[in-house]
Amino acid sequence: MDPIAFEIGPFAVRWYALLINLGIICALILAYFRVKHANENPDHIFDILVYAIPAGIIGARLYYVAFNVSYYSQYPSEIYKIWHGGLAIHGALIFGILAAYLYTRKKDINFPLWADLAAPCLPLAQAIGRWGNFVNQEAYGYVTNVPWAMYIDGAYRHPTFLYESFWNLGLVLFLIWYHRHKKKFDSEVMAMYFIGYSLGRFWIEGLRTDSLMLGPLRIAQVVSLLTIIGGTAYIWYRRKALSQNPPPLNNL
Repeated sequence: MDPIAFEIGPFAVRWYALLINLGIICALILAYFRVKHANENPDHIFDILVYAIPAGIIGARLYYVAFNVSYYSQYPSEIYKIWHGGLAIHGALIFGILAAYLYTRKKDINFPLWADLAAPCLPLAQAIGRWGNFVNQEAYGYVTNVPWAMYIDGAYRHPTFLYESFWNLGLVLFLIWYHRHKKKFDSEVMAMYFIGYSLGRFWIEGLRTDSLMLGPLRIAQVVSLLTIIGGTAYIWYRRKALSQNPPPLNNL
């Protein structure tokens, strides 16, 4: 598949960028209805995105470049060419959520509540954006003979981008259900997002051929494992502390 969707004069519009933006738009629509349903001001969504999207893209690229220093030190002109691929979701989450937190703090908005409202929107954007990896022929797995293998880079391989896309779509539904039926405190749904995404990513990362590495360790697996442990401990601690005096809930 041609990575260029269409051209306008000298400018090439790539599927990678279109799919990432489609994911952001779908996440924005879901966020709007969730915030509206929670009787919060949806206008803040657009203001947050003004800061969070650029911060997330910068963070995703910096994270990827940081663990590919040997390559980018030889080809520094490639650092800014994100349309060639190379965005790390962990970097996007760190920078994007930090930007959102700073905005809510400045505007005196309940960040934990808004984090829960946004939690299902994140995996929705990821699920759609992952197909940009398919177009770019990247983020695929080892050679395999499973019936659903895809022909990529000269062989039938695990379509790990597809695995993650389906996992994230399931996570969207799970988080919406969790928010409605299981939430005990603000920020719990966001914590469950980190746990749920990390569970899937830990497994899927083990099938990939292009993992960012730190010595013999796959960076994404290390981060996922730490996130699962940290998120689980956080929910356990908060629930234990609130067990005798539960606060008012902000469920949908």
